[in-house]
Amino acid sequence: MMEKQQLESLLKPYGQEHLVKFWDELSMDQRQQLLSDINEINFDQVVSNFNKVKSEMGMTQKQVDSQIKPVPTEAKGSLENTDQIEDYELQGLKAIAQNQVAVLLLASGQGTRLGVSYPKGMYSVGLLSDKSLYQIQAERLLKIKKIADQNFPDLAAKCDQNSIPWYIMASEQTEKFFQTNNFFGLDRKSVQFFEQYQLPCLTNEGKVILDQKYKISKAPDGNGGLYRALYQRGILEDMKKRGVKYVHIYCVDNILVKMADPVFIGFCLSKDADCAAKVVKKVEAEEKVGVICKVNDQYQVVEYSEICEHTRNLRDEASGDLVYNAGNICNHFMSVDFLSGIHEREKQLAYHVAEKKIAFIDESGERILPKSNNGIKLEKFVFDVFTFSERFAIWEVPRDQEFSPLKNSDEAKKDCPATCRADLYAQHYTWLKNAGALFDHKMDYGGRVMFEISPLVSYNGEGLRQHVAGKMLKSPLRIELDQMDSIKFNDLDMDNYQKEDILMGA
Repeated sequence: MMEKQQLESLLKPYGQEHLVKFWDELSMDQRQQLLSDINEINFDQVVSNFNKVKSEMGMTQKQVDSQIKPVPTEAKGSLENTDQIEDYELQGLKAIAQNQVAVLLLASGQGTRLGVSYPKGMYSVGLLSDKSLYQIQAERLLKIKKIADQNFPDLAAKCDQNSIPWYIMASEQTEKFFQTNNFFGLDRKSVQFFEQYQLPCLTNEGKVILDQKYKISKAPDGNGGLYRALYQRGILEDMKKRGVKYVHIYCVDNILVKMADPVFIGFCLSKDADCAAKVVKKVEAEEKVGVICKVNDQYQVVEYSEICEHTRNLRDEASGDLVYNAGNICNHFMSVDFLSGIHEREKQLAYHVAEKKIAFIDESGERILPKSNNGIKLEKFVFDVFTFSERFAIWEVPRDQEFSPLKNSDEAKKDCPATCRADLYAQHYTWLKNAGALFDHKMDYGGRVMFEISPLVSYNGEGLRQHVAGKMLKSPLRIELDQMDSIKFNDLDMDNYQKEDILMGA
C-alpha cells in the first residue's frame, strides 16, 4: 500500500492533497477504501472539467437569445396534424415485429420527494390495480409486441425473441424488484440492467469533497452518462448482437408513456432520423420547461432560465402559438448507428453544474451537514448529444394523452400521484367512450371518475369496442385479463358485471 507521502505527491499537482489529511487516523481497511476511491478518479479530467464549467458559467441570457432559432417546419411532425398516422404505425409495428426496436429506461433515482426511499419506478400512484410504474410499462411492452406480431406474423415467425429488449439503467434494488415480480411476464433474457458511473463532488473551488475521512463524496454523472455506460458496460454491443437498429429512450416517471410507440418510431423512420424527440406544445411562456430549438444551427434543449422574457413570449403571427413551444419531455428516439458514433464525440460536451448541499469533513475531522449549497455536482444530460445529429426530427403529441409526470408528493398538487391517477383514468374513460360504452349520466363523475384498463387489454384504446359497445359501465371499474386471457370487469365477466345491482363507487 502507498505511503501518505507518496499519495500527497500524487495529489499535489491537482491541489487535492487534502484527501489524505486524516490518513494517520485510519484503519487499514479504511485506508484501502480511500485508496480505492482515489485510484478511480482521473484527476486530469476532474481539473479540466471544473475549469471548463467555471469558464462557461458566465454565459448570459442575451448571448443565448442571440444564437437561437426555432425548429424548422420540415423537421416537425404532429400527431394531431397528419393523415399518415396509420402508415407511421405500420412502419413502427413492422420494425418491432422484426426485433429491430429496443427500449431504454434512464436512471430515475430514489423517490425522495414522494416520501419513499426506493426507486421511483417501484412506486404505485394508487390506481385501482395498485400497479407500480414498472409493471405498467412492462405490460405495455408485452401488448405492443403482441400487436406487432399479429400484424406481421411472417416476420415475427423468423425472429427468436418473444419480448422487446428493455435496457434499464438502474440500481441493484430495481433488479431485485423485477426478480421478485417474475419480470412482470417478460422474457427475463430480454431485460438487461446496467449502472451509470459516478463522479466526485467538488467544492466551489474545485476541491474533491470527503464524505468521511476515508471516503470520497460521489454522485451519478447525470442521465447523459448513459452514453459512456452504453459503451463501457457492453450494452451497445448487446444491442447489435440482437439486431436492434432503433432505441426508444425515456424517463420512468411519465405514467402515460407509450413504450416503443410504433407511431413515433414510424415517423422517425419516414424522416430517416438518426435522433428525434417527442415534445408537447408549450402554451404558457412562463411554464418552466426546456424547449428544443437550434443554437448556432445545432439542435439543443434550452432551459427556461436561459431565455429572456421577451424571447419566451414571442408568438407566431399566423397561428398565435409561442415561437419556442417544443416542450422537452425526455422521450427520445436514437438509431443504434447514431449511438455507436457518440462515445468519442460525447467527450467534447461540457458538464452542467448542479449546486447542492453536500455533507463534508471539515478541517477538524467533523462531518458537517450544510444548511445551504456548499458544493457542486457535475452531470451531463441525455439530450446534450442532439447537437451531433445530422437528421434530427421532433414529434409533437397531445399533453393529455402522453405526458403526466410523477415528481412530487400530493401536497404539491401538481405532477403528483393524484394528478397521475386522474390523467390515466381520464384517458381510459375517453377510450371507453370512443369504443361506444354507455355511462350513467345521473352520476356526477367529476373528479371521482375511476376507469382503469390494463395495458394487457389495450395499448392505446384499440380492441375495446367488441367488449363495451352499448354496455353500461360504472365507476370505479378495473378492466383486466385473467390467467385464461379472458377480459374481466372488476373480476367478473361482462354478463355478471351487468347483473350487479350495487352501484360501485356511489
